[in-house]
Amino acid sequence: MQRRGWISRWPVIRQLRGEDARRDAARSPHTDALAPRTEQAEKVARSVCPYCAVGCAQLVYVKDGRVSQIEGDPDSPVSRGRLCPKGSASKQLVTRPGRPTEVLYRRPYGTEWERLDLERAMDMIADRVVETRRRTWEETHEGDVVRRTLGIAGLGGATLDNEENYLMKKLYTAMGAIQVENQARI
Repeated sequence: MQRRGWISRWPVIRQLRGEDARRDAARSPHTDALAPRTEQAEKVARSVCPYCAVGCAQLVYVKDGRVSQIEGDPDSPVSRGRLCPKGSASKQLVTRPGRPTEVLYRRPYGTEWERLDLERAMDMIADRVVETRRRTWEETHEGDVVRRTLGIAGLGGATLDNEENYLMKKLYTAMGAIQVENQARI
């Protein structure tokens, strides 16, 4: 009981309750006009933070078709509404003005970046994978049948879930690559 009385004597508590003459010093019209950034959102989408393998849940607030705020999801059993500094700043991934939104390509020995159509870039990647596999394919090694390529390797990121890692492993194995690893294990 005595402890409760002690807390109620804190100046900030007295100011906010209006029991202190300094109450007005702790508030201003600007402070009173402030509202949560999430209040004006038209819809909320659930997402997962892209930075690590923890999988912290996020609530993505959207207004006028644009992300207006990203916060931790309190309903998540993983993160219980909390985000690390990187997760808290993840709004910048989609709203930062300098963020790349096009495929950029720099030719070998080139000094300038050029914009490419996504379909053309994907075709270039596919052509290079097929050519590398053809050029580096080994049917046998020291008399043993190996059917592999050492010219292609895969490194997955920590944000990939088990299903994505499974599909990547299947894809690379089907291409004959044997060097498949995940950044989360390194």
